[in-house]
Amino acid sequence: MRTHPDVGATVPMFFSRARASTPGVTRSACVPRWNMAQCSEGISPKRRNPARPILGRTMPASAQPLFFQTVEQRTALARQRFFEEGERPSGLVNEAVIQSWMRCTGARRNSAEPIAFDPVTRSRMHACLTRNQQLLAAGNEELQQLATALSGTNCRVLLTDPQGVVIHASAPTGSATQPLLNVACRVGVSLAESDIGTTAPGIVAKTAVLCAVSGGEHYHDMLQRMHCAAAPIRDVHGRLAGVLDVSIEGNGFGFDAGALVALYASTIENHLLRLQSPAHLVLQFQASPKVLGTPLEALAGVDVAGRLTWLNPVAQRLTGAALDQTTDVAEVFGQPLDALLALHREPAPRAWRLPNGLTVWVRAHIGVADGVDFNHAVALAEQVAVATASDVAAPTPAATVVHSASHLPDSTPEPATAATLDHHRDRAIQAALQASGGNIARAARQLGVSRGLLYRRLRAQGDDPARGSD
Repeated sequence: MRTHPDVGATVPMFFSRARASTPGVTRSACVPRWNMAQCSEGISPKRRNPARPILGRTMPASAQPLFFQTVEQRTALARQRFFEEGERPSGLVNEAVIQSWMRCTGARRNSAEPIAFDPVTRSRMHACLTRNQQLLAAGNEELQQLATALSGTNCRVLLTDPQGVVIHASAPTGSATQPLLNVACRVGVSLAESDIGTTAPGIVAKTAVLCAVSGGEHYHDMLQRMHCAAAPIRDVHGRLAGVLDVSIEGNGFGFDAGALVALYASTIENHLLRLQSPAHLVLQFQASPKVLGTPLEALAGVDVAGRLTWLNPVAQRLTGAALDQTTDVAEVFGQPLDALLALHREPAPRAWRLPNGLTVWVRAHIGVADGVDFNHAVALAEQVAVATASDVAAPTPAATVVHSASHLPDSTPEPATAATLDHHRDRAIQAALQASGGNIARAARQLGVSRGLLYRRLRAQGDDPARGSD
């Protein structure tokens, strides 16, 4: 017995080759064999010919090392066991890689066959780019920043749609020869597992879970010079919206590529959630106000009826909430919609105690709908409201930590008026008109919209002002 260097536990001092010479121990008692379900997926149990080369040369059974120290050695052993012996190489490579190998084998893929990185048809590529305009807009700045950060590493940045079709690829920056990346990093090329076998973006497109694939972990032999790490990007419905990937050819990463790609994927996802929530109240919160506005912030979207429609992964962990179609915002945040609406009037984050007892710092933002920046509009509305209220009474300071709606300024909805986002926007428009003396053109400029859009909104309210007020 000895201590295994990877798991730190005492394990038997033999692998499959040493077991054959161990008295009283049979191979079937030591090595997990394929069950019938695995055999039905196209993998048949078989023994490797001892004369076959291992790691590029023939190695007698007595000379094989008991433990493989490097990643490359463990990966080579995993490939030997899987592709030659028909054994499941559990513990030698990532479980996601093993599952991908099994799917590829079940699909009758030949690991020795070359891969043609042919782009999809022109019509499919055009439709793909059209469908993913929001995703590209959400990631535009981050993709450029990530490419700049990797400019000295010979890495390439890829963004794919949920099916694995490349919709963005960074330009080569280094002087290294990269024949595989040069053909793979083209808009329209499919990196799906069904097309090129096991890769990080292919696995993430299949499972929506962060993954890294290095060297020999790729299913096809010709891809073993590649190293890639990919992370999922989800939309407001929790579905996979895209995959962010960082790849390099030749030498492996000299840094934690998985952590880096996860960080940028979270930032892109947060931007996408905002873009897909033009009519939502978006809440930013965290246990520390210093991380608001960073990839570590929690985000939640509230619709016009006060229902909590989405939470990003950080928000799910902080609140412990499991969303359904009828989750009311008060169940998760302890306050009704009108109390939360009051938060966006404050320039600084507010301490807020959740029903689970955790105190977080919250900042609210009303989404941009129809091109109207309603945060600016409501700020204007507040100026008018304060000017009116100053003739009546002075405001009361708010409490530091919010426990109930009574601690929030102006948290009570107006009589006979529903506290909805639509009503909030209508009040902002009326406040802009009041501040501009009824001048439509001036009110539109203050709201940041066209006059035509403001006219349409007023008509929807049942008010049809004369165009002479311009």
